Amino acid sequence: MAHADFKSAKVTKQDEFYTKLDDIAKELKYYAQYFQGKVVLCNCDDPYESNFFKYFALNFNRLGLKKLIATCYDGSPVAGDELPLLFEIEETEPKKIAYKVEITEVQDYNNDGAVNLADVQYLIQNDKNVLSLLKGNGSFDSPECIELLKEADIVVTNPPFSLFREYLALLDKYNKQFLIIGNTNALTFKETFRMFQQDKIRTGYTNFNVGMFFQVPDNWEKFHHIENGKKIARVSTSCWFTNMPVAKHNEDLILYKLYTPEEYPKYDNYDGINVNTYTEIPCDYEGAMGVPVTFLDKYNPEQFEIIKFRKGDDDKDLTINGKPPYFRILIRNKKPQKP
Repeated sequence: MAHADFKSAKVTKQDEFYTKLDDIAKELKYYAQYFQGKVVLCNCDDPYESNFFKYFALNFNRLGLKKLIATCYDGSPVAGDELPLLFEIEETEPKKIAYKVEITEVQDYNNDGAVNLADVQYLIQNDKNVLSLLKGNGSFDSPECIELLKEADIVVTNPPFSLFREYLALLDKYNKQFLIIGNTNALTFKETFRMFQQDKIRTGYTNFNVGMFFQVPDNWEKFHHIENGKKIARVSTSCWFTNMPVAKHNEDLILYKLYTPEEYPKYDNYDGINVNTYTEIPCDYEGAMGVPVTFLDKYNPEQFEIIKFRKGDDDKDLTINGKPPYFRILIRNKKPQKP
C-alpha cells in the first residue's frame, strides 16, 4: 500500500489495518520474558479476525499469561460474523456488535494432543463466562473499555492510525506497558516526541525501514495482493512502538566521522550543526546537532540527549541559508570522543 493510500485512510478514517500473524510473532519473540503472570489487553481487536488475539491465545500457556482480554468495537467492518450463532440477537448487521472476550486458561478441549485455535473456538462457544456483549460501542476510550485498560498490565494491538495520538495519550495517562503498531510519521508528532524525550517510548525491533503487510476490508480498492481470500495492503512506513525494554536502544552508535565546518553547516536560527543522516554524526562534536527524526530508531538515552524538536531560537523551523531541512530533532552527544 502506498504512502498516499495511508494518508487517504487517515483523512477518511478508513484505518482498519489487521496485522499479519508472522509480523506479530517476529516482534513479540523479543518480549516473551515480560508476559509471565500478566494480564494482556488487545483493545482494538475482534477476536474472530485479529491475529493479536490469535497469537496470545495460541501462546497463552507458553507465555504464562494470567488473562487475555480482547474487545471489538461496533463499527468494525470485519467484526465477527459468527456472533449471531452465539447470541440470540435480532440484528440485520451482525458486524456492528461490540463485545469482549476474556480468557484465563486454554486447554486441549478436543483431546487431539495439541492446543490450537480449535480449542480456543470451543472455549468461546461453550463457556458463557468467556464472551459477552459490551454495553457501549467498544471504543478503546469508552468507560467500560477504560476499566479493562485499568485491569491490564500490558496492551498489545494495532490501534486506528487516525487516532494514534489519542490512543497513545490514554496509555500514558494510565501508565500502561504497551507494544503497538503505528506509522513512522508518528515520530513527527510533538506528543510522541515528548515521550521520546522523557524516555517513555521507543521503537521496536522489526520493520522500521521495511514496513508491513496488513489485511484490509473488502471495500478497499487499492491493495497489494489477495491472500487466503483476503485483501492485503502494504504500509511501507509502519513500525512498532513500545515502552518495554529494547536492546538496541541500550547500544552505543559507532561514530567515526570528525567534525569540519565545511561538511556540517550551522543553522541560521540556532547554535547547532546540521547532520544529514545518523551515520554521519561526528564523534567529536560537543554542541547541538540537528538529525533526521528517523534517528529515534537508533536513539540511546545513555549516549545522546534530546534537546528540542524542529524549532530554532525564533520558534520557527530550523533553516540553513534560509531553507529548512526536512524534520530535524536537536541532540547532543553525551560521550564525545577527542581525535
